[in-house]
Amino acid sequence: MRPRIASAIVAAVALIVLALAASALAASQATHPKLLGVVGKNDAFKITLTNKGKSVKTLKAGTYTFVVQDDSSIHNYELDGPNGKSWTFTSVGFKGTKTITVKLAKGKYKAYCAPHESFMFQKFTVV
Repeated sequence: MRPRIASAIVAAVALIVLALAASALAASQATHPKLLGVVGKNDAFKITLTNKGKSVKTLKAGTYTFVVQDDSSIHNYELDGPNGKSWTFTSVGFKGTKTITVKLAKGKYKAYCAPHESFMFQKFTVV
């Protein structure tokens, strides 16, 4: 085989491998619906979970990306779900934004601030 033809074949195979790798990477980074959680804006004793600007009351079972904005060092953001499942998105003392992807199963959920759980919470159902 001529060196030019061999080089062309190697280049073509390399391009195919790169295209397949890029396709696999894009598929693995599939986007999930985003939910926005906010706690302690202006140090307020308030916690919210919204989907496209509306308070979450019901969601379909599936995978969601939680974007949690913790604006106060005296609050945190946690989520309890069915069968003892729980997630701690932020801790007391943390201020900033965290993004976490979570698979939600059917059941009742409660987003809350642990130090002020008796009055800083939001409940929703996954169907």
